Amino acid sequence: MWVVVATALGFTFTNGFHDTANAVATSVSTRAMTPRVAVLIAAVMNLVGAFASTAVAKTIGSGLIDTALVTQRLMLAALIAAIAWNLLTWRAGLPSSSSQALVGGLLGAALAANGTRAVLWHGLWSKVLFPGLLSPLSGFAGAAVVMIVVLWSCRRIRPAPLNRAFRRLQILSGAFVAFAHGANDAQKTMGVIALSLYAGGTLNRFEIPWYVQVSSALVMGAGTYVGGWRIMRTVGNRIFKLEPPQGFAAQATSSVILWWTAGHGFPISTTHVITGSVLGAGTTTRLSAVRWGVASNILLAWIFTLPAAAAVAAVVYVIV
Repeated sequence: MWVVVATALGFTFTNGFHDTANAVATSVSTRAMTPRVAVLIAAVMNLVGAFASTAVAKTIGSGLIDTALVTQRLMLAALIAAIAWNLLTWRAGLPSSSSQALVGGLLGAALAANGTRAVLWHGLWSKVLFPGLLSPLSGFAGAAVVMIVVLWSCRRIRPAPLNRAFRRLQILSGAFVAFAHGANDAQKTMGVIALSLYAGGTLNRFEIPWYVQVSSALVMGAGTYVGGWRIMRTVGNRIFKLEPPQGFAAQATSSVILWWTAGHGFPISTTHVITGSVLGAGTTTRLSAVRWGVASNILLAWIFTLPAAAAVAAVVYVIV
């Protein structure tokens, strides 16, 4: 059980540095903040956001697989697969989803252990797959609308003062993205740890103890401070060369979506939402400026994340 808990915290750490780019890439690329200051703000707000809710943690811990069939070996296999995928995509600089990697790991290990009866298929569809499909589309559409409003309302303002104003606004919007990321992503590890404690008999019923919240939040904040510089370059520059107005539109849209979904217990991908929002803001400004080749590589990583993590988890479960 304690090996599983330690591995879960290791996943949280990789999640922190893997997804740092989600909160700070746009602020850094538009020079609203220096990289180190941006990462520090993201780490602090991730830490604070982790205490905002436990809805996502409960979905991960009890809404996807049958808790009566959970074993420590199953949890360990799921976490190893999720960590492996995080490290692989981080090395490649691809902003893939840590959330889908974890969900895929849980599904693959559960299927290998107990077959289809272990998976709560309705919860998988209603809590993960359907919201996960809508979230990047919502980010794309929302950022496009915000960007249209900004372009129309600020059409008579000169670029220099406009950019200065939006750089200041980006400090606030970036902090809120980091806060919403903590409320969403840190919860996933809390659910896994609580599920392991429940399976090991430490907890009499499935709940999220305060010490699980504290440990997950601290490790997530530490991982965020380490920084995911490879992915940051992809989100901030390689998809579309952002200016402060586009950066603000992407961050404002993403933060609202992430906060709403966290409150409803949907473990969606922060990466998908941010990337969709960047694409929406960029497309509205100038369609040809978006590097669609990079975007297609990211899309392929999204498609393969869940099944790849599930396959690795199934293999690891058999080995364990």
